[in-house]
Amino acid sequence: MSNQEFAGKVALVTGAGKNIGRSIALSLAAAGAAVGVNTRESRAQAESVVREIEAAGGKAALFMADVADPAAVNTMVEGVVKQFGRLDMLVLNASYRKETLFMDMSFEEWRRVMSISLDGSFHCIKASLPHLIKAGGGNIVTLGGDNALDGAIGKVNSSAAKNGLVGMTRALAKELAKYGIRVNCVSPGPIATSRPAYRAPDKGVEGRVPLGRKGYPEEIAETVRFVCGAGGGFITGQTIHVNGGTLMSS
Repeated sequence: MSNQEFAGKVALVTGAGKNIGRSIALSLAAAGAAVGVNTRESRAQAESVVREIEAAGGKAALFMADVADPAAVNTMVEGVVKQFGRLDMLVLNASYRKETLFMDMSFEEWRRVMSISLDGSFHCIKASLPHLIKAGGGNIVTLGGDNALDGAIGKVNSSAAKNGLVGMTRALAKELAKYGIRVNCVSPGPIATSRPAYRAPDKGVEGRVPLGRKGYPEEIAETVRFVCGAGGGFITGQTIHVNGGTLMSS
């Protein structure tokens, strides 16, 4: 643990058992933060993240919770504060992905995505806000995606949800600035992560990325780390695209 920028600080990362969430948890811990590692069902993977942080000399604990369940979220947040004494950073990475054409999409599939991305963010922020204010300020980071602005076949629900997160981010940034709380959205493009079996291989993605490759989870994590740190101290209400140039917006 060489960089101790976040020494004495506490972070809660949802959906932190694998892929981008895992990398974010490891990155914040490497900077000295104690990390609450949340997952809904990937217990073994999340336990591995906790062990990796502890092996490197950091502090972490596992918190099993479905972010769509407000009671479970309240218990999780209280558990983080009870174990580590405070809360300074909330990273909303939990999501649900299943590609379905709109004409085949059930209302249940629509609601499942909304319940995690939007309702889950609402529950987590509501539960965390009193503790962030008590800590004297902090950071909330939502995780977006290119499809929020660019659209994507089979992702009407997730595109709508990610767009909702952008609006939530901007409005909260204005409401919470007076408390010293910064709110930003980090929006990944094509990232080399493990995907469920139902997702078809994305052939030729490198040819569509100006930088010529997919990104890595660690690159998203380092962006989150920067935004939460001193270097991001004058950044709030922004959507920061980390996509190799696949989507460029003003």
